[in-house]
This record gives sequence, C-alpha cells and structure tokens, in this order.
Amino acid sequence: MDSPELSLSIKRDIAQIQAHCVEMDRLWRSIASKPQRDLWKRKVELVAEEGDSLKESLDKYVQRNQKKMTEAKERAELFGRAKGDSALVLRIFDDEAQALQSARNSSMMLDEAYSTGVAILSKYADQRDRLKRAQRKALDVLNTVGLSNSVLKLIERRHRVDKWVAYTGMAVTLIVVYAFWRWTH
Repeated sequence: MDSPELSLSIKRDIAQIQAHCVEMDRLWRSIASKPQRDLWKRKVELVAEEGDSLKESLDKYVQRNQKKMTEAKERAELFGRAKGDSALVLRIFDDEAQALQSARNSSMMLDEAYSTGVAILSKYADQRDRLKRAQRKALDVLNTVGLSNSVLKLIERRHRVDKWVAYTGMAVTLIVVYAFWRWTH
C-alpha cells in the first residue's frame, strides 16, 4: 500500500467518523432526559472536533508529503544530471518508506483506540441502563415502604456526585488517550 492509498483509506475512515457524528447529532436530540441529552451533545461535539482535527492533520501530512516527494524528484533530476545515479535519492526514498510505515502503524493504533472506545461506551450504556432499572425498583420499594423525602434527596444527591465522578473519569481517560496519541506523533 503506497502513501496515496493509505491517505485515501484514512480519509474514508475520517469521512465515516464524520458521518457517524452527524447521525449521533441527530440521535442525541431525541433523548427525553435533559441531563442525558446535554451529556450526549457534549460527547458528540467532542468526537466531531476530534474528527475535524484528524482530517486537518491528514491534510497537512498529505501536503507535506507531496512537497517532500516533489523536492526529492527535483533533487534526483539535479543529481542525475550532475553525476548520474545518486545514493542520496535512494536515502530520501528510504526515509519516505519509513514515514509511510509510521503512518500505517499510527492508523492501526487509531483503529485499536477507536474500537476500544466504542466497546467502553457500549459497556457504559449497558451499565447505565441496568443502574437506572435498579434505581427505579429501589425508589418504588422505598416509596411503598414510606421513607421520607429527605432520604430520597440524599440518595439523589449521592447519585449526582457519583455521576460527576464518572464524568471526571471519562474526561481523564480521554485526556490520557489524547496525550498518548500526541506523544506517539
């Protein structure tokens, strides 16, 4: 796979991510609960921004790569005229091959990170649904037992604190993944 094919493959992946963002943007609007709707809106916006950032980075890489290839061809022509075959041209093409291999490795790492993120989000959604069902059952039982409103408010406050702890954990995870990604690039 040469560089244009890899770039085209990555562009298709980014376009697919952006299409998913559009679909998720449409879906978060249909969520009935305002806190959940706001949460998913923020998540969708973050993914869309990340997709735009990836597209911009790819465009910069392609432009830089084309410039390097043009310069390498010009050098090859100049050295070819000056003294025939040149080892420098071969070294430039070897450097380009190494850059291409690095781009392939990065693409594979991004695919792995994306699939891991999708799996984590689906597990969180399953856990959220299960916890909501349990909360509803517990509230029904508590209402039938006749516990006071102050106990119910205390439980709701605890739930809010737990939710912020979960959001903070998600944010820290995103920051770590982003930092890792920046560190590898």
